Amino acid sequence: MPEKEQQPPFPRGGFRRQDESPDEEFYRFPRFVAHIDEHAIAAVTQLYREYFPEGGAVLDLMGSWISHLPPETEYCRVAGLGMNEEELQGNPRLDDYAVQNLNTNPQLPYGDDKFDGCGICVSVDYLTRPVEVLHEVGRVLKPGAPIVITFSNRCFPEKAVSAWLRTDDRGHVEIVENYLHEAGNWEDIDALDRSPRRMFGDPLYAVVARAVQRSAEP
Repeated sequence: MPEKEQQPPFPRGGFRRQDESPDEEFYRFPRFVAHIDEHAIAAVTQLYREYFPEGGAVLDLMGSWISHLPPETEYCRVAGLGMNEEELQGNPRLDDYAVQNLNTNPQLPYGDDKFDGCGICVSVDYLTRPVEVLHEVGRVLKPGAPIVITFSNRCFPEKAVSAWLRTDDRGHVEIVENYLHEAGNWEDIDALDRSPRRMFGDPLYAVVARAVQRSAEP
């Protein structure tokens, strides 16, 4: 299958970053910290509770030392893919993991129709080849399985793509929706505001979608 080219509505230069040094250098040292506050984390967990089926196989993409999955729910498999092996090793929910830079290699190391759900938590803003990555996610998910992409207003600005930094929360939602539309194998794309109803604290936004039914090969 030929690689998918990223075309408008993405702006020219929109995937450039302030720090274009190899991502392996930036993520060499583990960061055992929470990147959003506890109330936003609880909102992520609630989304996973709603969308990921108990007993299913879940892919934690761009993951680290915590997956935010509901503690009371058992899954048959939780696979993690991230940039720092020490963080992934320290994640108690993972059954297996892979260390991979999706910006240099967007092809996922999994077969077709392997997962019942995928979460990308506060990391989508760092993808420089998001359409290719999300197309791959659609391949490894079973038809109808959900992807839950969550994000806030916090990031490492030096590694976020410039299009992300140029816009606001509403613009971030539109960017992620466009990624999924351009990937071409998603349906039921929906944007959600799950921000905790507090005067102070981190907002939490999500874009969810479901993998389409693939046509049989002729």
